[in-house]
Amino acid sequence: MATLTERRQRKRRVTLLDLAEDLGLSTSTVSRAFDKDAVIAPATRDAILKRAAELGYAPNPMARSLITKSTGIVGIFVTDITNPFYPEVLTKLTAGLQSIDLKVMLTVADSSEDADDQLRLLLSYQPDVVVVLAAVLSSEAIEACRNAGTPVVFFNRRPADARALGVTCDNVGGGILVADHLIGLGHRKLAFVAGRADTSTNIDRWEGFSSRCVERGIPAPRRFDAGYFSYDGGYQAAHVLMNDPQPPDAIFCANDILAIGLMDCLRREYDIAIPGDISVVGFDGISMASWPSHALTTVRQPVEKMCAFTIDLVKKLCQGKALKPRIERIPGELIERETTTRGVNA
Repeated sequence: MATLTERRQRKRRVTLLDLAEDLGLSTSTVSRAFDKDAVIAPATRDAILKRAAELGYAPNPMARSLITKSTGIVGIFVTDITNPFYPEVLTKLTAGLQSIDLKVMLTVADSSEDADDQLRLLLSYQPDVVVVLAAVLSSEAIEACRNAGTPVVFFNRRPADARALGVTCDNVGGGILVADHLIGLGHRKLAFVAGRADTSTNIDRWEGFSSRCVERGIPAPRRFDAGYFSYDGGYQAAHVLMNDPQPPDAIFCANDILAIGLMDCLRREYDIAIPGDISVVGFDGISMASWPSHALTTVRQPVEKMCAFTIDLVKKLCQGKALKPRIERIPGELIERETTTRGVNA
């Protein structure tokens, strides 16, 4: 613990009053210099900003929010940041929000059980909007946002709440694309590796894939629930599926990381050629999927369009516009690479 002398020697935070006294100006004039829309002489603004930089002064956004009734903060709430898809999304989403002068506050919950508490902590910072990314929120948590007057935008999630607002890939349509692709290649013994069972992405991809198989006269795919959208989950799924008396000839994994784990196991422990012996398809279109070591056939999510739609929603909500509830579904694109080929029944 620092001594009293050490605490006294520490440099005190420069306040708006300090800066105003240093410049011999009123606090209201100095305050206007940091508001790009305020009316102030350009030379005065430049002088204030220059001196502020020299003294190390920065406006307190929480204090300003008491006046403006807006913090300019967008809270991004996430519970699964291990999937490489989401860091890629965060990079684009953050850059887009910052380009319209919004500040991003990232909150990561360790688990679903911790999610509600962490969301309430995020709300204590009074964000103007909360973007829910890769998280499953309880109805109580969503209601807490409404009670706080904080709009919620769901990214790549389809909540059951009819009043929800957000954007997602057309996951049902993506599952249909995969089924048509594999059936078209002549595969008949299909399997699906699920991630987290309670997520809308997992539910919708399975629905599209399985229903399309039945519709086209193919036996319903075998399903293995890995429990998580993870490399280890895919690796374990390969063991289970390959030890079946009638192993599949094509496997659709609910995301790319599951598929990569599954392929590594098939090649390393079963000496199975991909796509010579079996075809594998993923979902997301992460950068890693395109690496030559993976060259994974996948459904690429329309991340650019999804981010642009989200940013537009956030901008309108920050402007106080009333928006009708809707979940925008944007079609993905099947990217055929080197992990799928014609089956024995083609």
